[in-house]
Amino acid sequence: MDEISDVHRLRYEEKDITIIGTAHVSRKSADLVEEIIAEQKPDTVCVELCDSRYQALTQKQKWQDTDIIKIIKEKKAFFLLANLMLASIQKKIGQKLGIRPGQEMLSAIESAGKVNAHVHLADRDIRTTLSRSWRSMGLWSRFKLMMQFMASLLGVDEISEKDVEELKNQDILETVLSEIGEIQPQLKRILIDERDQYLADKIRNAPGERIVAVVGAGHVPGIKNNWEKDIDLKALEEAPKKGKLFTIFKWGIPAAIVCLIAAGFFIVGESAGAHMIKYWIIVNALLAGIGAALAFAHPITVVSAAVAAPITSLNPMIAAGWVAGLVEIFLGKPKVRDFESLPEDITSVKGFWRNKITRILMVVVFTNIGSILGTFVAIPFMVKVFA
Repeated sequence: MDEISDVHRLRYEEKDITIIGTAHVSRKSADLVEEIIAEQKPDTVCVELCDSRYQALTQKQKWQDTDIIKIIKEKKAFFLLANLMLASIQKKIGQKLGIRPGQEMLSAIESAGKVNAHVHLADRDIRTTLSRSWRSMGLWSRFKLMMQFMASLLGVDEISEKDVEELKNQDILETVLSEIGEIQPQLKRILIDERDQYLADKIRNAPGERIVAVVGAGHVPGIKNNWEKDIDLKALEEAPKKGKLFTIFKWGIPAAIVCLIAAGFFIVGESAGAHMIKYWIIVNALLAGIGAALAFAHPITVVSAAVAAPITSLNPMIAAGWVAGLVEIFLGKPKVRDFESLPEDITSVKGFWRNKITRILMVVVFTNIGSILGTFVAIPFMVKVFA
């Protein structure tokens, strides 16, 4: 077994731990996982999955339990949309190789059942990883992230065999964010370094004396480097707190705009103040409406986005995208067939717009982006009245 380069033997206290470095879209990796678990009959099998990814992989009906309204209200539309885009990219790569994405993890779970081994989820919740990544980025980087997701969806169809081989040893999330990661090194820390630490601690503290851990090959060096180190797991699990600067920015921008309009009335005159309000309404409404329209929202939803944006941009507690998303749901709530067809629809750009679930999520995200842009585009027009 030691001559297999993908297999690494480690000790921790009284535990004998075998780490299998796998390719996320490889039949060979899936076969290797089955072979080693059957041979070793471990007490525990660790897998590079969090609970949400485990449920998505093992429960085909999971999507039918999704409460889309709750997701919008809890401000999780972007995270779900990003998760679906990542799943789409991975699935399309898997189709090119003729293997189901995550097959090596599914093989590990099924093989654990055959030898009565406990399945231990070793990866950090993807929502925490995405949240920490999102908070580390500025507005422009967030916009680039959405564009990178869309470009990746379009680019998978043109992927070469050489590219596929390179992707085998990479995490799909890391691959999609690689371009932004070159500009923002903190993303590497969050996506790779932190997860290496997390995986190392979860694996070495898994129950049982004989343990097999199945992880992406790209994480193996980091796990080994962190094996003997003290790791603060609680700190890695925490969603980053919004700093004082964010709070100042969140409330300061609307307050500054209100003060700017008031100054227009008192310093320049009523006509100037009225023009400032006009610029604010038109620019915000136009860009938020365009955002909703780009997501193929219902015409009434587009109008609601346009009406809401000038108001919600001055209220940090609510966003135009949430209003537009809820209106879109009211006009046509997703049906069972939308949930059933979701795994297939996310494999194409057209499917993302056709499926009501993903379209609603895109209405929320695109409207919010339009509204944010509207705020910053409107300000120069408003300042001109003082000239």
